[in-house]
This record gives sequence, C-alpha cells and structure tokens, in this order.
Amino acid sequence: MIKDSRQNSGGLFPRKVVPVLIPMPAERAYSYALPEGIDASPGQIVQVPLGPRLVPGIVWDGEADVINPDKLREIVQVFVCPPIVEPMRRFIDWVAAYTLSPPGLVARMALRAPAAFDPEPMIDALRLTDTRPERLTVARQRVLEQAGDGLAWTRSGLAHAAGVTASVIDGLSAQGVFEPVRLPPPPVVAAPDPDYKSAALEPGQAEVAGELRKSVAEGGFNVTLLDGVTGSGKTEVYFEAIAEAVRQGRQVLILLPEIALTSAFLDRFHQRFGARPAEWHSELAPRMREKVWRQTAEGHVSVVAGARSALFLPFADLGLIIVDEEHDPAFKQEERVFYNARDMAVVRARLTGIPAVLASATPSIESRVNAAQGRYRHLVLPSRYAEAVLPDLKLVDMRKHGPARGGFLSPVLLKAMAATLERKEQSLLFLNRRGYAPLTLCRVCGHRFECPQCSSWLVEHRFRSQLQCHHCGHTEPTPNACPSCGTLDHLAACGPGIERIAEEAYKHFPDARTIVLSSDMAGGTRRLRIELEAIAKGEADIVIGTQLVAKGHNFPLMTLVGVVDADLGLSNGDPRAAERTYQLLSQVTGRAGRSGHKSLGLIQTFQPQHPVMQALASGDPEAFYERETDERSRAHLPPFGRLASVIISAATKPEAETHARAMRAAAPTGTGIMVLGPAEAPLALIRGRYRFRLLVHGERGKDMQGFIRQMLAQGPKARGSVQVQVDIDPQSFL
Repeated sequence: MIKDSRQNSGGLFPRKVVPVLIPMPAERAYSYALPEGIDASPGQIVQVPLGPRLVPGIVWDGEADVINPDKLREIVQVFVCPPIVEPMRRFIDWVAAYTLSPPGLVARMALRAPAAFDPEPMIDALRLTDTRPERLTVARQRVLEQAGDGLAWTRSGLAHAAGVTASVIDGLSAQGVFEPVRLPPPPVVAAPDPDYKSAALEPGQAEVAGELRKSVAEGGFNVTLLDGVTGSGKTEVYFEAIAEAVRQGRQVLILLPEIALTSAFLDRFHQRFGARPAEWHSELAPRMREKVWRQTAEGHVSVVAGARSALFLPFADLGLIIVDEEHDPAFKQEERVFYNARDMAVVRARLTGIPAVLASATPSIESRVNAAQGRYRHLVLPSRYAEAVLPDLKLVDMRKHGPARGGFLSPVLLKAMAATLERKEQSLLFLNRRGYAPLTLCRVCGHRFECPQCSSWLVEHRFRSQLQCHHCGHTEPTPNACPSCGTLDHLAACGPGIERIAEEAYKHFPDARTIVLSSDMAGGTRRLRIELEAIAKGEADIVIGTQLVAKGHNFPLMTLVGVVDADLGLSNGDPRAAERTYQLLSQVTGRAGRSGHKSLGLIQTFQPQHPVMQALASGDPEAFYERETDERSRAHLPPFGRLASVIISAATKPEAETHARAMRAAAPTGTGIMVLGPAEAPLALIRGRYRFRLLVHGERGKDMQGFIRQMLAQGPKARGSVQVQVDIDPQSFL
C-alpha cells in the first residue's frame, strides 16, 4: 500500500512511500520513497538502493513502515515489466510462512533473471519496397522472389533463405529496394496446437482424459491424483488436460523431477502439439533463461516444462499445474529455502484457483491418503497401453543363489541375461550406488579412505582413477600404496558400485554392447540424453544404471530388469525407507516389457520375506499401501502427524552441541509437540561443519511453525560459526 508522509526540511508536501521486498534474507519489506512524477503499485518490479548497491525488488502489499521520512531513500526506477500478479505474491508469502524462511529469499526465486526486467530489444529487419535494382542478377532475382510475400526479414535470414551472401542484401538495400523496419523479438517456442495430433486413447484412458478436460474447462481449484501402472499412458492422458487449457488461452506448468528426462518428454510433447514447451532448469543458457522468464511473464509462452524451480516463474495467467512422478524425492529442495515442489504446487494451484494434476505409477503415501480422505480426486489407469503386460517379477534369494566368489550377480540373473542376449533384446542391471566401490581399505593395516571434510567414506571411481566424496565433492587420485602403512598393491575395493557391476557384466558377456548410466559420468546431462536415446533405439544390449534409469524412460527392447541389491534402501533409519524402496523398485522393473514383449524382473535380495519384497513379488500394491499407511497412522507419522527437522551446524563440535542443547531447553512446553534430541546427525560432519539435529514431532493439527518460531525466539541467537536450518516436512534424515 502506498503511504503519504508530509514532512521534509523545506516544508509540508505529500510524499509517497511504498514497501519493497528485496531478494535477500529480509524478514520484511523495506520502505522506499517514490520520486515525484513516478508511481508504483503492488507487484511492480523496481530498482532500489541498498547500501552502496542497486538491487531489484517487488513493490509489496501492506502498509509501508515509515519512521523518519527524511531518511528514506528513493526508488531509482520502475522496470517496464509485467507485475508479479497478486496470487503469486500471496504464494511467496505463504511459502515463506510455511517453511519459516525470510520472504526475501522466497522472492529471490521469483526474480532469477534480472536481465529480463527490461523489455527485449527490437530486431532490425528489412521489407521490400516498390523500388527495383538497376541491374538484376540471378542472385538478386532469388532475393526478390523470396521477399516478395511482403513480410519483413532479418538480413541474415533473407540471405540464408535465398541462398546468397549478405553483401547481395546490402547492395539492394543501398539502392532503396529494402526499407528498414523493427520487429518484436521472436518467441522462444512456437505456440502449441491443441488439435495437432490427438493420441488414439483406449476406452479407460479416454474416460480419465475426459474427467481431466472437464476439470480444466470448469476451472476452480481441485487436485487429481492420476495413478497408473508403468506404461499405462499417463502422459498422453494429461496431455488432453493441457490441450484444454491451451484452447482456453491459459498457461500450463509441467514439473518434472529430473533434467535428464526432459529431452524425451519434449519429443513426446512435440509429437502431440506440433511444438515444444519452453524449458526451465539449471542448465538453461542465461540468455534463454531471460527470454523464458520475460515471455512467461508477458503471457507469450503457453506451456513451461521444468524442474522444481519453475514453480516460481511469474506466469501471467496460469491455468493448470501438472506434477509428473509426484512421488519423486527430487522435488524436495534442501538448501536456502527448504520446500517440496509437489506440495507447493498444490498450494499455488489453490491460491490461483486452478486445477492441479499429480501423476505417478507409485504415488506417495501422502497423496494416497489425501485421495482416500476426499481431498484429492483419484483417477486410476490399472493396465498398460495396448494390452502390454507387466513384467513377471521374481525374487532371487541370495542366501540360496549367491554369486561366485568376488561377484555380485547371481547365477539366476546371469542365465536370464544370456537368454535375453540370444533373443537380441535388452537387459537392465540396476544398482543405486555410483562409482566402482563405496569403500576402499588396506588389507595390511585396515586403513579406510574417508573424506577429510565429511563423516563418509570416499567412493572409488575407477573409470576416472579417483576417490570422491559424494557429499562435498572432495576428490583425490586413487593411490597405489596405503598412505598409512605404505604397502603397495594391497588396497581392496569393498562392495559394488555400478562401475564394478559393469566390469563383472563385461567379464561374462564380452561381446555385448554395454552402457553405464549415472548422473556423475563425464559429459553431464548432454551425454545422458544421447545415451538414453541410443538405448531407446536398441543400440545397447546391457544397460547398467542408478536410479536415473528408473524415471519415466521408454525402452522398447528392454525385456529383463535385474535389481542387483534390492535391500540397499532398507538399511537406514528413514521412516520412508520402505515406501521409497517399493517405489524405486517398482519404477525400475516397470522399464521392462513396455512395447508388449514378454518380460521379466529379477530382484536379488537377502530379505525375501520383507513386506516390500513380498509386495513386489505378489504384484499387489494395494496390500503394501494399506500396510504402510496403517503403520504411519499408528506411529503418528506423516501424513497423520507432522515432522520438522532443525539442524544446528558449526565449525566445531562443542559449538554445535552447546547451541543445540540450549535450543532444546528453550522449546515451549504443554503444546502437545515434542522435541527429540539433540543428537548427532547420521552424517555428523559435512563440508567441515559439525551437525546436530533436533526432530520436532506433533499431531497433524498442531501449529508446528508457531512452536518452532517460539523456540527460535526464546533460544540463543546464532553467533560465530553457528548456523540453524529448519526443514518442515523433511524428506531426508541424514
């Protein structure tokens, strides 16, 4: 709200004052004066002085706080930029209040492209006049024919289209054959055509698609959980909801968990709509990021597909939000502002008054419970598209069918791989562990290689001849001798990573074409996309990968999936361990048989009687969800209770522990919310900082944020090297 003040050294006159939210760890908006003749309303992006710097900010809602008007600094400029709309401003406030983050830090995520606040420059172009050249050559004739449609062309574009050099265009311009004109900047992507190529949906799919179209057409806030087995065509179904939103002239946001998945998704979108959506992720070039931000704010971009940060783009008229693979942990951000993009997507949909669709083959327990309690509509696709059958899943009891000495692949799995190769089909070996081996030790003295900055072992990456910490990034060359006792050639790799499994697979099948997929392989995302395309085209026989291969890929020739160590995810204290293991193994085995071929999933386990393994083998997800939901309910764990994690870190262990104990002592009593700890975090040292954790647990209806605010206010202030991080609804317990 603009506020008037009437005092300055020269007399009385009205002076306008506005609150401005600055993208920094600010707990409130700051007050700035408006220069005479300049106006600004809530949502407009402005430039203001902050200390010696000029920074952007958003004119915010509410009363400006004016203590001494004479000391107020003035807004430097109001950018010629679409304002941040009112629902988005409410969303920023909501996220800040829920996550206990400074509103300025949340606003920072909405202002991630400062160069886009100014309009994109117009483009110099040429248009044909009635004047004709004195001498008409063959090249000039081609140019005149190309430009004869009366449209404006850029100099280079016309030269390329006519197959001539730019000097030919310059010569014609000098004779007045072309006149200069200015064109608006081109769109980052073409407009999608909702009727370009509708998919041939089966009756079950068409019914669900009709429900989604109706939801979009009627408008208003609602959430749909789209629950379909792997290969059931969920993407094609929610494409119909996107088509309806585009017909209405509304914008659509599609959230994807992994950047590496984007390429295949963009191709599918292009096949359906005749154009790609705009992309938004961390690897986008800065200039393209600015264009996407600006054109989204102006409403020129209809559909954006991106990672979790796309949730904070300033859409002009958002009409639908899709969260694909809604169960995926990658939607949780665990730095600066801790938030779950899936949950915040539902909040943004509610504040904007639009539908949201959460899609998954293995929905989260939270989403399933919300559907069961009537908060979400639950639409189910129970079978695969085109009557393709799900893979037969079998447990391989490693106590009975153990591998050969020094190996990790059971005889059962190796036999199945040999048969698959004979049929010229593909096998996938899944192990959610990067590198060659998770631990390296000396056989003579027992020395173990550990990170100097973290409480974790160094992982050997034999392809790169490095030992690496996967928490802080520390690397060192793999030595030949033990640094403790000096003994040569007595270092032992303990346990398998995917590189070691690749070595074993090559030993058994030396003629097979093998690809290793991992997020930390050389070449980054570009190489991953190329290799995923190669696999889809059948240019590999054996694929070995981490959880990256479990997410939404369609490999037509994949008929065998072998899970090397199915017990890996069950060996920690995470209350979601069983759920995540079930989801991950279901997703990875779902890569098999998607094109209709008979397929097999073999799950190597030392715990065949574990409920997760039994649920996978029986093919009865409902039994697993029912059991897991009942256990969560009895333990008052999410979604039936609330959790928050408070991590206290410092440069020394005594500093961190002392501060954590003082915070625990400051916790309010008699609230029905309890604080567990402090205890050393499972990863007690990361990047040279010692970490202690308080776990806050309460009933679903309790005011968790109010409790933690009071604890922070009454507890000691963070001084020296001490830092306090609050994670509402934690997904990681390390």
